[in-house]
Amino acid sequence: MNNLPCILIPAIVGLLCGILGYLLGRLGKGNSGDDITSLKDDLDNCNRMNSQLRSDLDRLRSQGNDNGNQKSNFSSQSFTSPTLETDLVFDASFAKSVFGKKINENDLKIIEGIGPKIEQLFKTSGILTWKSLSETSIDRCKEILVKAGERFQIHDPGTWPRQAKLAYENKWRQLKDWQDELDGGREK
Repeated sequence: MNNLPCILIPAIVGLLCGILGYLLGRLGKGNSGDDITSLKDDLDNCNRMNSQLRSDLDRLRSQGNDNGNQKSNFSSQSFTSPTLETDLVFDASFAKSVFGKKINENDLKIIEGIGPKIEQLFKTSGILTWKSLSETSIDRCKEILVKAGERFQIHDPGTWPRQAKLAYENKWRQLKDWQDELDGGREK
């Protein structure tokens, strides 16, 4: 009769360890479903970006062919190309003088509220430049953050497109002054 507790205690401990091991194993498997969903979303974003880049490349090729044909057709005449919206030239030295550090062109992290992980999310979604971010709606920015998961949903992209526009337009002093008033990218 005195041996019963000696046998019963290891049996109960073994049973509890078995249940705990089973539950921990089930918890680990549930996490992989989230990882698979995240990987599928990343693949979809990459495919979308690839498709967008291919269409841009095709468009540029056709513009190049059109320009080549126009030059050969009008070689004896003076030809002025139609005014197209031209990209602004990035002024790295002015940006450095305002921010006190080297700024790389189209570095989305210069936007207050965007860090390396959010920059990667946006680049994966096809937003590669300040100009493209400035033309992106706030709703689209929120959609990207929501799709990325709960930890990104706390960010407020309400000022990001406007900040990106100032960066794209080389309005570094205005951007810096405005960022000094912002609180983590949010208007106070």
